[in-house]
This record gives sequence, structure tokens and C-alpha cells, in this order.
Amino acid sequence: MRTEQKLKKSGRVTLIDTAAVAERFEHRGRGAVSNQAGRYEKQTHNPFDDGWSTIEDDALPLETVLLDDTAKTIITFNKSPDISFDRTVNPYRGCEHGCIYCFARPTHAWAGLSAGLDFESRIFRKANAPELLVRELNRPAYVPRPIALGMNTDAYQPVEREQKLTRRLLEILSAHNHPVSLLTKSALIQRDIDVLAPMAQKGIVRVGISITTLDRTLARKMEPRAATPERRLETVRALSEAGIPVAVMTAPIIPGLNDHEIEALLEAAAAYGASGAGYVVLRLPFEIKDLFHEWLVQHVPDRAARVINLIREMRGGKDYDPRWFERGRGRGPMADLINQRFHKAAARNGLDRKRPELRTDLFRPRETPDGQFLLGL
Repeated sequence: MRTEQKLKKSGRVTLIDTAAVAERFEHRGRGAVSNQAGRYEKQTHNPFDDGWSTIEDDALPLETVLLDDTAKTIITFNKSPDISFDRTVNPYRGCEHGCIYCFARPTHAWAGLSAGLDFESRIFRKANAPELLVRELNRPAYVPRPIALGMNTDAYQPVEREQKLTRRLLEILSAHNHPVSLLTKSALIQRDIDVLAPMAQKGIVRVGISITTLDRTLARKMEPRAATPERRLETVRALSEAGIPVAVMTAPIIPGLNDHEIEALLEAAAAYGASGAGYVVLRLPFEIKDLFHEWLVQHVPDRAARVINLIREMRGGKDYDPRWFERGRGRGPMADLINQRFHKAAARNGLDRKRPELRTDLFRPRETPDGQFLLGL
């Protein structure tokens, strides 16, 4: 549902109209307020009160639907100069965690679905991902470099508990001694410590745990189906105690909403055993900006205008700047202040040390998880 509260599209935001969004339309346990059409759709719809009192009805429960994605390849390569990896594997598209700020939301438009509620309730699984990965790792021309697993959408989102695609991918990477990095908000990664710990001993794995806030109430609103902040910190400790290098990503930092927590987050990360830290400033490409504006008005109306003003101050007056190296950091006084605060706090807590590169020299091609050589691939 498109909110009837409208934020000014250009210039500084100084006024929010007071027409309230009916809370009865809120889907409990979901991040997005609406299911507005994707950017490729020719038609849009906007629920409104037609005088028959239907607007007073409770929103129907929104169930998660698992769909099959018939992938032809599983390793995706990129040449982005401002990220540290050149290849990713994503066993799922869409993410039930429902993080309102997720940069991957616009990708659902490619399937004719919404970046809003569809993204967090219509999840695509790549059931043939393990077979594809074996085939691609064993191509004669393949050159190993670290694979970033689950960087578009979380590889440990709730459906992974039953699907176990991520675990199977890790088992294959382990059998090939292939380096891998993971980033997750889920405590489910603890299930796979038995696979990750031996890989860590070889220097071929590291993990990032994303912690956006220590405020459980705010986390519940922003990331409704992700693990609580406490569970994520406990996961940092469990991984660290198992000898698995783990960093905490304070991402995204949202000025006016969670930026005041930078120091507390890094102090907690260090206390729970993290060995590194990183951050990204909020990104609002394509449909995300409207979804995030709706979310602000629904959940933090008293701060909505200020948050948007600060974001635009960091983006040259716009909601988003897609330029390399600008998109994840922003610019201007607020961006500089965030950068300085983060790096000072990281140094104070011993989280600024350079981590060793993942090893690629141990890679063993042409071998399956059960030790059988693959001929003719």
C-alpha cells in the first residue's frame, strides 16, 4: 500500500503531511509497508478507502512462497572497483529477513515482482546450485579466487534451515579447498561450524556478521525476521571461539537513525571476539528510496524528515549517488564525521588490523565432495 503521507521529492524535506497510514494494513513480521509495482511494470495499483469500510479490515496474513529458479550458471562475476571480491554465489533470490534497506530489493523487478513485500515473501531457490558449482569449479580454465557466498541475499535466511543449499555449497568448496567469504545476519551459520572450522584452519574462509543496531525494538522494525542483535553477537562469539575469523559489518549506517551507535557497536563486537569491522552508509537505489520513505513515515514519523535530509546532504542533494566509491560512503561533513568516528572506534577496539588474504594455492580441481574425480568436464 502506498502511504498517503508524502515526502517532498526534491529539495530539503521540511514537511510531512499528516494523513495517517492505517496501521491495520501493516503485515506483521514484514519490513516493507507496501507492495508497489516494480520499475518495469506498465500498471500500478494504490489501495484507498472506497467508502465501503474495507480499509478497516486487517491485512491478510502474508505467507512465504518458495519458487524454483532454474539457474544455468551459479558463479556470478563482477568488475566493480569499490568492492573486494570479483565473484559471488547466491543460492537464493529474495530474502525473508525483510530488511527494509536491502540493496538487493530492486532485483525482484526482473521477475515482474515488487521490491516491497514480494521481495521478502516470494523467495527463489536455485535447487541445482550444488551441481552447477561442481561443474564450474572443475572447468579447465577456472582460476580460483575467493567466492563471496550470499552477498546479494542472505545465504542463511530462514528457508535455508530446510533447504540446506548453503551447507551443500560449503561442503563442495571445502572439498575443493576453495576460498570463500560469507556475510549474514543469521545465527543459523552456527550449524555449519563443523564445516567452517576446518576451512579456517587452512586459511580459506572468513565470515562477516552484519549488526545494524543494538536496539532490539529498532531491529525488529528494520529487519523483522533476522536474528536479534543479541543472537548475532552470540554468533560472533561462537565463530570466534571455533577459530573462524569473523568481522562485524555495521551496515548500513543511517544518519539520524542508528549512527549514534557506531562506538557501542564496535565495542560490543570486540568484546564478543570479532577480529575486524567494516561499514557501509545507507544506499537507496531504484525502488528502495520510496520503500524506505514509506517505512520511515510508518515507524519513525518524528524523525523521517531529518533522516531524509541527512541522507540527501551526503548524496549531493539526491537520495542516492551510484558512483563508484561514493555509493557506500557518501560525501560531505556528515559522511566525513561517520568515517572518522568509525575508524577511531575501530582502532580503539583493535578492529582495524589488516586481515590476511584467503589462500588460493590449496585449490584442488576436478574432485567432488565424495573424493571422486570428474572426467570430461
